[in-house]
Amino acid sequence: MYEKIVLSNGVRVVAERIDYVRSAALGIWVGNGSRFETAKYNGISHFIEHMIFKGTENRTAQQIAEVMDTMGGQSNAFTTKDCTCYYMKVLDTHLHAAAELLADIFLHSKFANEDIELERGVVLEEIDMYEDAPDDVATEKLFEACYRGTALGRPILGTEETLADFDSDALHRYVGDNYHPEDTVIALSGHFTDADLKYICELFEKMQGTGRNQIEPAQYQPSIVIRPKEIEQNHLCMGFQGIPLLDERRYAYQLMNAILGGGMSSRLFQTVREQNGLCYSICSFPSSHVDTGMFSIYVGLGQEQEQRAAQLIRDVLYDFCEKGPTEQELCRCREQMKSNMLMGLESTNARMHHLGRYELFMDRVVSPDELVEAYDAVTTEQIKTLANSIFRFENASISAVGNTKDEAYYRDMIRA
Repeated sequence: MYEKIVLSNGVRVVAERIDYVRSAALGIWVGNGSRFETAKYNGISHFIEHMIFKGTENRTAQQIAEVMDTMGGQSNAFTTKDCTCYYMKVLDTHLHAAAELLADIFLHSKFANEDIELERGVVLEEIDMYEDAPDDVATEKLFEACYRGTALGRPILGTEETLADFDSDALHRYVGDNYHPEDTVIALSGHFTDADLKYICELFEKMQGTGRNQIEPAQYQPSIVIRPKEIEQNHLCMGFQGIPLLDERRYAYQLMNAILGGGMSSRLFQTVREQNGLCYSICSFPSSHVDTGMFSIYVGLGQEQEQRAAQLIRDVLYDFCEKGPTEQELCRCREQMKSNMLMGLESTNARMHHLGRYELFMDRVVSPDELVEAYDAVTTEQIKTLANSIFRFENASISAVGNTKDEAYYRDMIRA
């Protein structure tokens, strides 16, 4: 069971006590990511995530690092299109100090211009690192094309051009305009006292601001995007319009993904790789946002194998839409998903992520028992019906990276 406290400023604190462990994980979840940015400031949410560890009004970046090392704790952060999270995991004896440190960097970061200049180079290197990963490029370009013209289609990291305009004033102004108490969740899981919880509430009661962030609506648009690149393999990412984050069919959606391309026993892996030897890597993955979603299939292979692999992928999807999954497939993947979820939640860090993510996007935390019940309720017929609504090849998209051919070639490949 967890406890939920809504502070006077609107910040939500969700806490789950686990008395038999010695660690505690604390995270700040903010309902702000790259899709809340303007085109001019694309990448600023991720840049703030970097800068928040670079010094406050009370501590230098080195002092922040030294405090964490002294506690023997772990700290990190990440930015998505929909949210940003800052978190720490420490022994219960250090929770008080860790909470004070996390609140300090979150509420009092300096964003000094000299630090911004240094970190700009770090983020540019991160952008180059992703450019060297063609599978990431294929996925990013697919999203960019299918959600073109909206913030959802822009990269989380931003670009060299947008990063050039970031300075201290811009970062402070963005935080003031987009980090709202009512969009903020403090998630705590592990071993802690009532005094610890009270202290955490007092720290974040000081957060100021009103209002909530509003998303710019985005809608999937069928697209073909080609990115020539001198590499050994071609990397293809196919896309279909998916479902939103809170759609009632989301459990069937996740199970459908597991059956089709979620592991080595999946239909796509067995057909394209194991039975025909056309690739090393193939998988499917769903992505969902509050207003839209996409179901994607990725494969990396030689150009001479593309047509045959695409035909096999189409055959798998056509057969799946016609017959649906077998009861054996559904049972196997259901047990796999339940096991992965329940075993993952044996970590205080994972439980903190579970608390924060659900409270942020659903305004309540779904219990593991409720999730198990939801997966158990999915039927083969529900998955078949969902598949037929998603795998519409006239609206399919594809991103191709490597020694590519022209757009017509790839259009025929996926819409044949």
